[in-house]
Amino acid sequence: MHLALFDLDHTLLPIDSDYEWGQFLCRHGIVDAEQFGRRNADFFAQYQAGTLDPVEYLEFALGTLAVIPPQQLQALREQYMDEVIRPVLHPAATRLLRQHQDKGDLTAIITATNRFVTEPIAAALGVPHLLAAEPERDASGNITGKLSGVPTSGKGKVTHLHHWLAAQNKQLSDFASSHFYSDSHNDIPLLDVVTHPVATNPNAKLQQYAAAKGWPQITLFEKQ
Repeated sequence: MHLALFDLDHTLLPIDSDYEWGQFLCRHGIVDAEQFGRRNADFFAQYQAGTLDPVEYLEFALGTLAVIPPQQLQALREQYMDEVIRPVLHPAATRLLRQHQDKGDLTAIITATNRFVTEPIAAALGVPHLLAAEPERDASGNITGKLSGVPTSGKGKVTHLHHWLAAQNKQLSDFASSHFYSDSHNDIPLLDVVTHPVATNPNAKLQQYAAAKGWPQITLFEKQ
């Protein structure tokens, strides 16, 4: 049995789906473009620098979801998929996914972005397993604006992976090999625990770390 894990933003997608969701809301007048856009850009810069407080960011993003009526929110997400995501789905990423799936590997996306934004993206990529930041929901199933559990970022990706495998009565050591593809130094905790870490479209910090470790580095596409 083999395991193949993939980060999403800038790894399988040439864009950051979380940041672009915010920009989409700004363009369509759903949020105050100046105020929201400034905070969204600040958080994105913190993420790139490795200084982001993931809970603070996620509750900013989830708080936005909580104030949009659920029916409108669903329609906006489908529009976002059509306008932003489907046009940037890249054949090189799809080929890499299929290579693992065709071999029968257990395949999953593990992303710091929240499940509401990423669930239809995983479906469009043909990946049935998604580990993502979980929005808290009320008794009616509506998003409250809070995060449920720990973020799926940094060491949190390792925590979520172990919990997901345990729910299937598995552990990481059960797999003959485990791949993890990521572009970011923020994912070093998970890259360090799999048997086959692959720096994929890596940023400068991950390039340097991967070179020191002797990890393979691949480029699927140019980031946008």
